[in-house]
Amino acid sequence: MKKAFIFDMNGTMIDDMAYHLEGWYNTLTELGAGLSREAVKKEMYGKNQELLVRIFGKDRFTTAEMDELSLEKEKRYQAAYLPHLQLIPGLQAFLEAAGKEGIPMGIGTAAIPFNVDFALDNLHIRHYFRSIITANDVSTSKPHPEVFLKAAAELGADPASCIVFEDAPKGVEAAANAGMKAVVLTTMHTREEFSDYDNIITFVPDYTTLTPMDLFR
Repeated sequence: MKKAFIFDMNGTMIDDMAYHLEGWYNTLTELGAGLSREAVKKEMYGKNQELLVRIFGKDRFTTAEMDELSLEKEKRYQAAYLPHLQLIPGLQAFLEAAGKEGIPMGIGTAAIPFNVDFALDNLHIRHYFRSIITANDVSTSKPHPEVFLKAAAELGADPASCIVFEDAPKGVEAAANAGMKAVVLTTMHTREEFSDYDNIITFVPDYTTLTPMDLFR
C-alpha cells in the first residue's frame, strides 16, 4: 500500500475562510441567529445543513430550504472571494514536486461540489488529484473519518501512510480517527487550538518550507 497526501480544501489549499465566515455571519444574522462572528466561526465545520441544524434545531427548515440557504450563502462567498482566489503560497510548487515523486494526492473536504469546482477549475489544478471526496460523498462529516478513509481507499493507500493537510481542529481530529498524521495550516486557527491532538507533524503558515518526501521521514 502506497503513501499519499490528502488535502482539505478551504483554509488549506486556498485561504478563504474569512470569506466563508462573512458569508455565514451575514446569512445567519438575516435568519435571526443573533450570533457574534466568533460564535459563528466555532460552528463552521461539517456540512452546511449540519451547521444550520446545530444553530436552529432540526425542525426550523426543511431539507429543501436548507439546500437553498446553503447555495445562496455559497454564491455570496464565491462572488466576494473570486477576485482574491489563489493558492496558498508554495502550494503549486509543492503539488508539482509531489507529482514528480509519484505521490498520489486526493481531496477530502466538507465543501459541496459547487465550491470544489469553483476552486479547482478556476485555479486549473484538478489534474493533480486522483480522488476528490466532497460533502455529497459522505454520510457523516468530520470529525468522523469517513471522508479521509474514502479518499485513501480511492488512492489505494494505507491510511497509516497518508498525511492529511488541514486547517481546522475538527479536521485534524478526523485525520486522527482515520489513523492518519496531519500537517496544520495556521490560516484561521492558532496552534493552541490544536493542543488536544497528538497526530500533528508540523504547523506551517503556508507551503513554502515544505518538501514532500521530508514529510514521510
